[in-house]
Amino acid sequence: MKNFSYIGLFIILIVFGLLFIPKILDRLLNNTRVESNRSVPAKPLAYIKLNGEAKKVPEFLMFNQDSLLIGNEDFKGKVYLAEFFFTRCPTICPIMNKNMKILDDRFGNRQDFGIASFTIDPVNDTPHVLKQYADEYAVKSQNWHFLTDKKNKVYELANSGFSIFAGVNPAVAGGFEHQGYFALIDKNGYIRSRVDRFENPIVYYSGLDREDQELQGVDMLLDDIELLLKE
Repeated sequence: MKNFSYIGLFIILIVFGLLFIPKILDRLLNNTRVESNRSVPAKPLAYIKLNGEAKKVPEFLMFNQDSLLIGNEDFKGKVYLAEFFFTRCPTICPIMNKNMKILDDRFGNRQDFGIASFTIDPVNDTPHVLKQYADEYAVKSQNWHFLTDKKNKVYELANSGFSIFAGVNPAVAGGFEHQGYFALIDKNGYIRSRVDRFENPIVYYSGLDREDQELQGVDMLLDDIELLLKE
């Protein structure tokens, strides 16, 4: 009986090897991995709808780091990203703009791509200060605009226009608080995003590095910007 047991075990090991070892080797050699619970890029990407209508970026016209007036018309025909930040931010802004720089390095040489970075501290963040900030990040793209305007206009654009929170809070580091989101906008000014596994739009992409997520916001955007550029 022992001989039969050994033979049976030997046969099982052979079958396992034939079925699974080639797959394991192929995965290791090709550096592939299975990712679970990740959002899946739709083709085309979802529109963000409000009261049944696709949401567009509201009208804005602000000075950039070169003291030039920049508005919606300057982004017409471009896929672009929008964020809210401030130059003296000691917490999340450096992470956000490190990731934004990755995207600008990838797409910044294209004429149909752009970035709008709106400061929530316009009293301090004059065009001159924004220019110094852009230089610190070695921004070379002509289409990455650091924008400033009166505080009420910037806050209305953030909180009502994009529904991305921004506010004054003396109790937090830097004196301002805001959400670390990137908005993705298509060539016609509509806010777009991929969907989650329940087919709901994720709406905004995290500009931060999330330890609880294998797929980061910047990784999603590298793919999703490509999709919109082809539309």
